[in-house]
Amino acid sequence: MTIVIKAARIFDGRSDALLRNSSVVVEGNKIVGLDNAARVPSGSEVIDLGDATLSPGFIDAHTHLIWDATDYTNWFVDRFRLQIPEHAYRAAANAMKTLHAGFTTVRDVGSNDFIDVSLRNAIAQGLVIGPRMLVAVRAISATGGHADFTGGLRFGVTGSEADYTRGVTDGPEGMRKAVRFNVKYGADVIKFCASGGVLSLADEVDTPQLTLAEMSALVDEAHRLRKKVAVHCHGDQAAKEAIEAGVDSIEHGSFLKEDTLEMMKAHGTFLVPTLFTAEYINRADAQLPPPVEVKARAARAASSISFRHALRIGVKIGYGTDAAVFPHGMNAKDFAIMVRYGMSPIAALKSATSANAELLGLANQLGTIEEGKLADIVAMPGDALEDITATERVSFVMKDGVVVRRVAPPQR
Repeated sequence: MTIVIKAARIFDGRSDALLRNSSVVVEGNKIVGLDNAARVPSGSEVIDLGDATLSPGFIDAHTHLIWDATDYTNWFVDRFRLQIPEHAYRAAANAMKTLHAGFTTVRDVGSNDFIDVSLRNAIAQGLVIGPRMLVAVRAISATGGHADFTGGLRFGVTGSEADYTRGVTDGPEGMRKAVRFNVKYGADVIKFCASGGVLSLADEVDTPQLTLAEMSALVDEAHRLRKKVAVHCHGDQAAKEAIEAGVDSIEHGSFLKEDTLEMMKAHGTFLVPTLFTAEYINRADAQLPPPVEVKARAARAASSISFRHALRIGVKIGYGTDAAVFPHGMNAKDFAIMVRYGMSPIAALKSATSANAELLGLANQLGTIEEGKLADIVAMPGDALEDITATERVSFVMKDGVVVRRVAPPQR
């Protein structure tokens, strides 16, 4: 079956302007043509979306499909209360919400019990509906670090201390072993925590947690195994050392100073800022524990400044949300915040398409609408450059050449 998709506007993922009154031709799971270069065989199925903007499928470079941390207390209890299969069912539901929101590919950067690996495989096999996934297995942390889930708890309450099989290790050789373990069990990307975090109980949000030697060994091992490295990092000093170690992206980057951002630009390191998360956890009814609330306020205040500096300096910016800290399916909320902080609408769209395809190492398959790319295509009502919040009202989703969602655009 050949499908021709028409719309008033097309964002091809790379250009600085929208194509007008064009069409995309899809055969099987590939794009075979665009606009006048498109070959339109007789008998094609024509999908005319009218006054809409077509775009490559969105990519979210920072998700946690297994979790729902929107209610901090219940999230913490559920980690111990729910059976593993129930976590898996919830993850599958979150995957569908994410795909229906227009995100056809996600990078899931930390899970438990290999649920991310199983979900990725089930989606790839057509058993579950969801986005294409790149997974990290477990985030790697130092003892007591942000991803050490025993931090802040009474000793022994969870049984034995966490070790490398649960993402917690120390020393350069320990980091190499944790990387090898994650890759052994299916990791597509390596994620580690270089600084403290917001939603952890026992660390300062901007405190370095690994040494340069530990980070260098981890990154070296990951790159030897041909895996990219994403680093959870709010703090400036930890970011400097992570960049020196050779990481591919800094996730969050709340407290980054200008000289660190200049260093990122020089090294080609991506910033994945997760801006909506910072706003969501600071909402009036969040009911965070007092130590977490203090960290959340500080991170939000600093992140908007850091993001604006990154834009001015010219740091590569990817699109990532930390979905799980807010409800899954609301992944498009970051677009409007990026624009509010000074990013152009077209650059914001690129961050979630061609820029993220580069970050994930998938630029030869995804991120643009052009011949030979996978047919991941979404549509938004109206002109997305005039109203970037149109990204929050995706009405058409095609993944791998299959239409997975098509609804009438909502009335404005």
